[in-house]
Amino acid sequence: MTHRLRVLVSGRVQGVGYRWSAAEQARRLGLNGWVCNLPDGRVEAEFEGAEDLLSSMRDWCAAGPRLARVDRVAETWEHGVEPRHTGVTIRG
Repeated sequence: MTHRLRVLVSGRVQGVGYRWSAAEQARRLGLNGWVCNLPDGRVEAEFEGAEDLLSSMRDWCAAGPRLARVDRVAETWEHGVEPRHTGVTIRG
């Protein structure tokens, strides 16, 4: 069964390699999805995969890469969904 996690990450998360690092971590975990910068300075991401792996990804998002400062992670879960992503992409 596939699960989906969408996160909105606030803090100093743009210009610090957050998207690239998040995409690499998702690939290491075997997840699919995307990561993008938002005009308001947040990062948005959507990942699909096993629930335990998504929980690990959520924890990574809360810590972020070394140069980031994560203030808040808002998360939305969907369970038992049809997959809609293949691989992990970095969007604008």
